[in-house]
Amino acid sequence: MNTAPFTQLQVFLAVARLRSFSGAARELGVSTAAVSQAVRQLEEQLRVVLLTRTTRSVALTDVGRRLVEGAGPAVGQTLATLREVAAQPGEAVGRVRLTVLTAAVPYVITPVVPTFRERHPRVEVEVVIEDRFVDIVEEGYDAGVRLSESIQRDMVQVRLTEAFRFVVVASPGYLARHGTPQRPEDLLKHECITFRSQTTGTLYPWELERGRKSWRVPVRGGVVTNDIHLPATLAEQGVGLAYAFEPAVEERLRTGKLVRVLEPYAPTVPGFFLYYPSRAQRSVPLRLFAEAARELAAKAV
Repeated sequence: MNTAPFTQLQVFLAVARLRSFSGAARELGVSTAAVSQAVRQLEEQLRVVLLTRTTRSVALTDVGRRLVEGAGPAVGQTLATLREVAAQPGEAVGRVRLTVLTAAVPYVITPVVPTFRERHPRVEVEVVIEDRFVDIVEEGYDAGVRLSESIQRDMVQVRLTEAFRFVVVASPGYLARHGTPQRPEDLLKHECITFRSQTTGTLYPWELERGRKSWRVPVRGGVVTNDIHLPATLAEQGVGLAYAFEPAVEERLRTGKLVRVLEPYAPTVPGFFLYYPSRAQRSVPLRLFAEAARELAAKAV
């Protein structure tokens, strides 16, 4: 037996509920003849009689009543779901699932999501904050936000912010007690608040550069963390030196709670990028999010 077409079933349920072919026709916006034909085709496919008709009334047969009881709620729920997910002209519906570096949140997520949701209220935004390496395809993300050095070469990259620096910082009190490092190798003699990678589990060496020369200094200290914000907070309290994303400590630098050291060696990185597989460009919600992020994120750094 063939499965009854959904449209014919929908017409039959309207007739059964209203007990009228003409009433169903008015509700569905079609002719009475079209309603009658749809019900007749459904009966022919099912090889049963669903309705008894007279010139004055329409009644359900036992089989028709069973079909209404069994299929009616499911069809109603299906129609409600279709109305829920259907997009109006010019309206986007769907979801964007993002993996975002912690440091990028104040510059890429906080300034973008409120405006994006206001513009596209039927697009759900899921943001997962994590500092480990993520395979966005394997783990079911639509896109990610990372520094360009962490993005695979086969990904589409959309620049969201301008370039910025990473800087070594300390409190004036710490420097007064322990002195100020003058060269990258001097860091090996200092108490450094270190960061453990969530991807590799190893301590992150501090990367410095000057001209064409670069250093990866294997710093050590009595505090290890996987939180990017804690080192600057502890450095402000005089615990040791910290390696920081410069925009994140700008206010502390401005007020003198922290000072830059080894500033001639501060490396510059290209900035934060939204990235995704090329095939994901077909996603309208992702395209709209990329447009909003490109417009709004750059203003936040």
